[in-house]
Amino acid sequence: MAAIYSGIHLKLKSPQTQWEDKLKLARFAWISSQCLLPNKEQVLLDWCTHALTGWYHQKVEFSHHVLEGLWCYLDDLLHSRKLHLHLKQGRSISLRHSMAQLLLDRLQEFARVDSKPLVSLSTILSVCQGIFSSPVLSSVFTTKYELMVDLLTKACFLSCCELQQPLFTKPLKSESVTCQDEMITECSAANLDSFDPPPNDSELDNNCFLKPKESHRSSSLFEVLLQVLSCYLSVQRQQANPNRVFTMVTNHLIQPLVLLRYLLTSGEFVSSHTCLCLHQQLSRDIRVKIDSVLQLALFLPELVASYKEELLPCNKDSGKGGSGGTKGPLKPVSTIMSKLSAEGHCEPSLHYSVKSSTSSILFKFFVESYAKGREESVEEQRMLCFYFLIRLVPVLDLNLNEHSPGKAEQPPSSPQSWSLALLAVESLLSQAFSADIYNVAADRIRHKEVQLRFYKALSQMLFNQAQPSIPVWYRCLKVLLSLNHLILEPDLDQLLSSAWVNSECMEARVQRARQLMVCSLLQTYTKLRQLPRLFSELLTVICQPSLDQLRPPLLSEAVSTSLRTSLLDTPPSQCLEICSLVLDSIRTHILPDLLKQGGAEETMEIVGGGYDKAEKRLDQEKNDASVKLFSHSQLLHAVLFNLKSVDNTSPVPLIRQSQRLMEGMQQLIKELLELLLKEKNTSSVQKTPKKGKKNLKPRESERGVLWKQKTLEAALLLRYTWVEVDMCFDIHCSKYTSLDSAQLTAAGETEDGGRAPVLDHIESLVSGNILPAPLHPSPSCSPMSCLLLKLLVLQQMKKVLLDGTLRREHGSTLQLNRAAHCILAKSEFEGSLDGEQLWDGQVDSVSATSYRVAHWYLITTNLPLIAPYLSEEDVRCFADVLMSSFLSEQPVRGENQLPSSLTVSLISSQLLQSSMLAELPSLFSATVGSLTQRIIGVLVAAHGHKVCSTLLKFQEVGIKSSHPLSKPEGKETIAEDILEASKTGLVFVLLNAQQTKELMNTLRILTSLNPDGMSSEDLSSIFLLLLFVLTSTSRLSDQAALDHCDPGDDATFLVQLLRLLTCLMGGRNFQGVLKFIHGGSLLQAAVSSLLWHSNSGRFRATHSADWLDLIKAVQDFITALVQLIINRSSSVKINLDQFASFLTSKKIPNRQIVASSSAAATSELNPGASVLSVHLLLASLAAFSQMLTSNLGRSKPLDQTFTQILKSTNASLGSAVESVLKTQGGVFHQAGLLSQAFVVNIVSAMLHCELSVLSVEVENKLTLQNMSFYQSFCQQILREMSSAPRPVDFLVSSFSFLSTFYEAVGRTRGEGQEAREEEEEVGGEEQDELYIQILDKVHRLLTASWLSSADASELESALNDLLRHLLVKCTKAQFSQLLLMIREGLDVCKLRAGNYKEVLSAVTITKLLSSCQLPEACSKALWLIAPQIISAMVFLVRSSAEDVSLTPAFTVPTVTSVTSLLRQGERRFPNPHHVTLVLGALQSVPLHHLTPAVYRLAFLCVHEALFAIVQCHPQVLLNVAPSFLNVFYRLVASIMQEGRQRGDSDTGTDVYVQCSRLVERMYSHIAAMAETFTSQSVFMVAQYVTELQKVTLRPDVKLHLTEGIYQILDLCVEQDIKFVLAGLPTGVREVFNELYASYTHYHKAQRQGEDKYTV
Repeated sequence: MAAIYSGIHLKLKSPQTQWEDKLKLARFAWISSQCLLPNKEQVLLDWCTHALTGWYHQKVEFSHHVLEGLWCYLDDLLHSRKLHLHLKQGRSISLRHSMAQLLLDRLQEFARVDSKPLVSLSTILSVCQGIFSSPVLSSVFTTKYELMVDLLTKACFLSCCELQQPLFTKPLKSESVTCQDEMITECSAANLDSFDPPPNDSELDNNCFLKPKESHRSSSLFEVLLQVLSCYLSVQRQQANPNRVFTMVTNHLIQPLVLLRYLLTSGEFVSSHTCLCLHQQLSRDIRVKIDSVLQLALFLPELVASYKEELLPCNKDSGKGGSGGTKGPLKPVSTIMSKLSAEGHCEPSLHYSVKSSTSSILFKFFVESYAKGREESVEEQRMLCFYFLIRLVPVLDLNLNEHSPGKAEQPPSSPQSWSLALLAVESLLSQAFSADIYNVAADRIRHKEVQLRFYKALSQMLFNQAQPSIPVWYRCLKVLLSLNHLILEPDLDQLLSSAWVNSECMEARVQRARQLMVCSLLQTYTKLRQLPRLFSELLTVICQPSLDQLRPPLLSEAVSTSLRTSLLDTPPSQCLEICSLVLDSIRTHILPDLLKQGGAEETMEIVGGGYDKAEKRLDQEKNDASVKLFSHSQLLHAVLFNLKSVDNTSPVPLIRQSQRLMEGMQQLIKELLELLLKEKNTSSVQKTPKKGKKNLKPRESERGVLWKQKTLEAALLLRYTWVEVDMCFDIHCSKYTSLDSAQLTAAGETEDGGRAPVLDHIESLVSGNILPAPLHPSPSCSPMSCLLLKLLVLQQMKKVLLDGTLRREHGSTLQLNRAAHCILAKSEFEGSLDGEQLWDGQVDSVSATSYRVAHWYLITTNLPLIAPYLSEEDVRCFADVLMSSFLSEQPVRGENQLPSSLTVSLISSQLLQSSMLAELPSLFSATVGSLTQRIIGVLVAAHGHKVCSTLLKFQEVGIKSSHPLSKPEGKETIAEDILEASKTGLVFVLLNAQQTKELMNTLRILTSLNPDGMSSEDLSSIFLLLLFVLTSTSRLSDQAALDHCDPGDDATFLVQLLRLLTCLMGGRNFQGVLKFIHGGSLLQAAVSSLLWHSNSGRFRATHSADWLDLIKAVQDFITALVQLIINRSSSVKINLDQFASFLTSKKIPNRQIVASSSAAATSELNPGASVLSVHLLLASLAAFSQMLTSNLGRSKPLDQTFTQILKSTNASLGSAVESVLKTQGGVFHQAGLLSQAFVVNIVSAMLHCELSVLSVEVENKLTLQNMSFYQSFCQQILREMSSAPRPVDFLVSSFSFLSTFYEAVGRTRGEGQEAREEEEEVGGEEQDELYIQILDKVHRLLTASWLSSADASELESALNDLLRHLLVKCTKAQFSQLLLMIREGLDVCKLRAGNYKEVLSAVTITKLLSSCQLPEACSKALWLIAPQIISAMVFLVRSSAEDVSLTPAFTVPTVTSVTSLLRQGERRFPNPHHVTLVLGALQSVPLHHLTPAVYRLAFLCVHEALFAIVQCHPQVLLNVAPSFLNVFYRLVASIMQEGRQRGDSDTGTDVYVQCSRLVERMYSHIAAMAETFTSQSVFMVAQYVTELQKVTLRPDVKLHLTEGIYQILDLCVEQDIKFVLAGLPTGVREVFNELYASYTHYHKAQRQGEDKYTV
């Protein structure tokens, strides 16, 4: 056969052979091993290349289908595994050099609009991909640098066309650059869409000629581009001539590369990335390669001399003779700038965007390449960067005439887009600031302030062409301020006006940027200790005529916070100086305008209309002055409230300065108030009309109201500030003389025998006599003045309360009552509280929309002061407002609103949850009374189903009564109705859905109240009322109401009600409730009413989860009340017997059966109602029995009572459970309405109760009444536990039952002494058999395929309890069986065979076994073989670590089991070999490429193993310290990799922070064992900084890691630090220096300070 195929080569060359046959023969020759051709691979490649070259050179002719087939055949050859195998073996196979030009020509065809390529682009790209997949094949391009440049240019251009297809609306003009005329041609959106392959031909399909790949064209294009970029980078690095590389890149590559980079990074083309399947990682890789190409080509170290020659002033003269040609010197900057500014290489709309973004990137590369150098040349390198920066600014069309070489004579121009230009400027300035290229001292001394002049010119341009509506404009100014405050100081007034005082744009982004700028300004001048200088300019700007009627808020929350911090860092004398500046500004610039009067009224009266114009102008001036006055008041208030108070340690000059300031401020306030009073008198005179002036009266009465109100607000704000600060100074500084106290004392001395002036002052404030009547504030007209008056009244109340003499004075109580009434202002709460009102917490920002929030905040924060002086009516008003506001909906916060904003409902919620309300008895009682009123109101308004005495009494008294249940008769009446309803099942009130919702909201408020704060009267009233709601109300059965009602609402309502009743029983005054209804009756009423509700079908549509919550709430209620009855020790037997007889009564089950049968007969009710009642009855019996069981042993009489009751309840439980099991076909019947877990829990409770009764009975009786039932139940559980998927709660309850039953078998397996003697021989057989059955079923359960890892984790606690019961008295034979099962399970062969569940079962049992209390013989046996178990688990960990998917399911539990053995085996492993084995296994646990959840599990298990070694085996740690640190280093390296900053959205944030916190803790443990790790501490630090140099950590992760490594640095001495510095590489050494500097500055200084006070 070989001879037959040996002539294929001749047939391929023969012109007689058809090209279709040649292609078939070539394919056959390639795939057939029987075709004998010398150097077959090279021959076939050459034949295919020759054929393609011949066709394109028109030397041969064949069809287009054959052409496509040849390209596909070449693609197959290049991608074949056989070819790449030969290449790896070193076979010499190459492509012809004509192939490179052929591919370039094909790519050129795709760049032409009018061309119609015959081959699809995906095929050509696949061929390129195959060529560049091998270095040998790619040599066809890499051997010639120009070919690589040409190929990269074409690939970039095609990628750009692909990315911006939607943008192309007209052809692009190519730039006339050498070798680029043909590369950059016209392109349109239809261009690349026309590159579809020809229609499929059936014959060609059968011959497999064509393989269309058009669906992957775009993704292949970018993958090929990445390959080409990588290959080009390696070729570029090999070039010996840097000038040649620079010329080639600038002439051919820089424009397509920067355009492509912009398209990949711009947010405008994200949709294009999605459509083209361009993944984020691929895009990022391409950008990184582009950056490397540009940086390595344009900014090589060899080119630094050319840059210096062109940029530095001292070198410019020597280069004047060059023309920039080939013979002249290289001018790199001019070349780059010309290429950036040249048009034509992209769409005109993109040109400015591309060059603005590229300018900052080029500056970044320049700084990275040239900013650093030897110490003697650092300044020169930085100046080089600066001169490159000033050459980049003109590219942005920002002409700074002084620093634009060669362009000083051009007319000024503005950029095409200010946003893009400012973004670029911000980036340039930020990089200059980060690189520290501006040294202020060096610039002034040696460079004639060239940098300062440039930055000043830039700032002047920013102010001359201000863009205050663009956020980045503020950020540019902020960076300039960071560079040097002197840059902006000449224009400081303009900066303050634009960025602070007169900012017009209120957009959120602009406001944030503006506030950051202002905060930076405050911080800068604070550090310079020139804050008064800043405020002086600010006051000048404020006093300037306003550009608009409405200025923005002067002190936003962010600015106020920054100002507060700045003032704390400012010397007090400067703060006082600022206050003096404010007062002087008011007196000099504002007060004269307010005092100005019209001087030519009589003259102007003659001229028609002149009087009105003059008065209007005067009012306008006064309005403007009043606004400025208020701004000054805001500043003064902010400064005085945040400066450091003077005290007894303050210097005398500072105290005197404070005294003078307060005197001047008091005088100013006095003048302002006199001005208002003077205006009052003037206006009253003007109200007398003259003849013929009736038409001016309305205008005259309204004139000046606005400026007077604003002036009043400013005066009151100053007055309030003055009073607060004066009192603060007076309290803290004995040398300070309070002006207010002195004046009041002087006034008191003038009055003989009169009352104190403070009380008179309170009266004048409350009555409003200190203000003109027209200006008396109200919440609607002047809300701020209204609030400030209340604050002043409150301040006077504090003065009275602080002075014991004043409190005892006659009339003081009356004045305090009036003051409290004024502050509460009940009339202001008459309207509804708007839930959408928000307040930022600042007094000077109160408006009509936020006044109620501020007022409510004032009241609630000062309740302890005003509550004792509120009248009963005021207290009721407060309680009603508190309730209504709490129930109002929280407003949705807007985008511009800060999260710290306050609302009325939020304040009320915080007050109800605080402990303060419970400490105010009157308010707390009123709140409970208000809630009682609301509940009664709902009951009265509801539909009365039956007549009862309680409702009649409510209607007679009326719901407006404050205490409808205050009298004992009312409580006795409601108690009688509760008992009647529980006995007869009558429902007195029917509630609709809305009324039920109202009651639930009221219960929500009651839940937040502390029951210990309720009086006996309030607690009994609310408890009985809620119990009446439980027993005597039901849902309205109207069908329309049912349709709009959630079926779970009834159960949810009762759950909330029962939980509240249970909570109220914990109140210290609950004894008062039992005076009206006994404990037994209370239990019976609650359970009986619920049974009636369940029988009536009230829960027919209830969800199972809601019903189970109701059952749990009933059990909690019974448990709490029974415990309360027992603890009271009063009529315990009577109450418990009453409830027990009620539960065990035979009439109750019969009644339920009757109800269910009637419900089944009539289709109105749910047949399952009887099952729900039985469920409720069983739960009640179980809870009651368990509570009695837990109280056994208190006393013999009580034990007798409890045992009698328990016997009867157990009998009822037994019969009820058996009937239930018969009814639903067994506990495991899937259709049963009672859950499996519930039934098992009931039986477990029965068994536990019987065992408890046996333990306290006097006679030696060791038999159980229901033993046969328990045995059959146990066998049923063992049969069904692992046979099929079971709920986890059922498995947990089954384990609990088996634990109790195994204990019962051990206690009842024999009677008398004879049985005990026969126990070793025969008596233990039953227990041994049960032991083996339980172990076998547990093993089967843990190996079941349906049991998930999460379910297994939930079962561990119950399984641990079961094992504890099995092993507490186990024999050696039983324990040997358990160890044998563990040994068979810990087999690595089973793990490798895929049966990891069987191995995991043994691992889990081992972990639980290690924590069990064992008999001494069994414990010795366990720890004797523990090393063998650890060795087996180590092999399992290493084997499972090879499969990452087993990490959460197997590896982590196994390591956790080993950790448990290490913890429990403390001081039992003297040989360090076993610990070394464990550390070796920990080395193999996967920690990389895991999801956050899995990473957390793996990290925690390794960390806990290390912590167990540190804590439990310190004596072994000394020998295994290196291995220990190696494992710990894996943890540190992994958290550094996982906790690094990522460009995309961070996931698993909490996980990585938690892990970093654990690393910090481990560092502290290592530091505490200094004697063990002293020699290794220096290596730990070196490893840490080595990893830190590789990544950029997130701040929260870095915080914990840094604090941890600081503790290791504490162990390092000076010699260690020198050793580290000598051994670290340069980059890592810089990271260490930064770390050690922060350690010395922060941690070491603090530690030394602590050591100073350490004994």
